[in-house]
Amino acid sequence: MGHHRRHQSTPARPFGGIPVSAAQRTKVRDFALSLPGAVEEFPWGDDAVVKVNKKIFVFLGSEGDTESPGISVKLKDEEAHGHALAVPGAAPTAYGLGRHGWVSVPLAGAPAGLLCDWVEESYRVIAPKRLIAQLDAR
Repeated sequence: MGHHRRHQSTPARPFGGIPVSAAQRTKVRDFALSLPGAVEEFPWGDDAVVKVNKKIFVFLGSEGDTESPGISVKLKDEEAHGHALAVPGAAPTAYGLGRHGWVSVPLAGAPAGLLCDWVEESYRVIAPKRLIAQLDAR
């Protein structure tokens, strides 16, 4: 019986046994896919992205990523960009994308509603005007 983990090391699991980041990812993914013209693709194995008009507006990472689950979004709005970067563990996205306003945010670092706001912001930066008009008409 030497396999007892200290209670502090287990992540908070308010969603009936699902780690908080997995539940967050599901909410963010569902929201992203609800936006007009959004499609999910897997350009690099398990790593999911959601595109509109063949352009990525959110990197969702891999569903099985338990090490550093997070999303990356493109935020042009300075306030949103600064707010996202202020989340503990957030950073400009790697591969030079940070220079273009992309921010990577840990899923557990912000409420799902806020993450979804940033996904919508990213969508609005990237989507064509006709699809943004459809979103605004909802």
